Amino acid sequence: MNKSKITIKNISKIFISDEMETHALRDINLTIDHGDYLSISGPSGCGKSTLLSLLGLLDQPTSGQYFIENKDVSQLTLSQAAEIRSKKIGFVFQQFNLIDEISVFDNIALPLKYNPQVFTKTEVKARVMNCLKKVGLDHRTYHKPNQLSGGQQQRVAIARALVADPAILLVDEPTGNLDSKNGDIVMELLEQLNRAGTTICMVTHDPRYAAMAHRQINLLDGEIIETQIIKEEI
Repeated sequence: MNKSKITIKNISKIFISDEMETHALRDINLTIDHGDYLSISGPSGCGKSTLLSLLGLLDQPTSGQYFIENKDVSQLTLSQAAEIRSKKIGFVFQQFNLIDEISVFDNIALPLKYNPQVFTKTEVKARVMNCLKKVGLDHRTYHKPNQLSGGQQQRVAIARALVADPAILLVDEPTGNLDSKNGDIVMELLEQLNRAGTTICMVTHDPRYAAMAHRQINLLDGEIIETQIIKEEI
């Protein structure tokens, strides 16, 4: 059985503006297996955000192929990409992107409303409460996000990303808006989730946090210049 969750082959991305070409990514090859924990690092402008956008089906490559669980998703229409994204990909952003006007419960339940699969109220409640327990915030179910600390808000954002049981969790600078204490708590949570089987691909500028992954890739000028196996998958 093929355990690959993500495979990209010779992916390149070129942005064209005012008759200028910017090669954001050049011939990237990468495989992320079930249960893997990958960190992506590199200087500003190296292509980290572009790579994460392609992995999250927020953009399309100029050339190359992208497979999610062996399905080629390289050149989908906007509606097809949205459907695959809602079923297969969970996002955690540096900005928590929570809605202050609704409860923690309703924030976490939002992805299920846009999922092609129809969930009953009982199923929604069970999924949301399960995710809240995973991030240790089931006692904050009906609080509003602005009643929580920054670290707690990021944990709610992680629960929201997990609620649809995605094939992979894409994490973009999860500690960027947190102090070191709360950053450590969030990173420990990601490590626990990975040990429990969640597949994670994370962009981070912090070498301490990058070293918590199984593998670390370093980008420079749109190319992978180094791959390190930090520890074997558990």
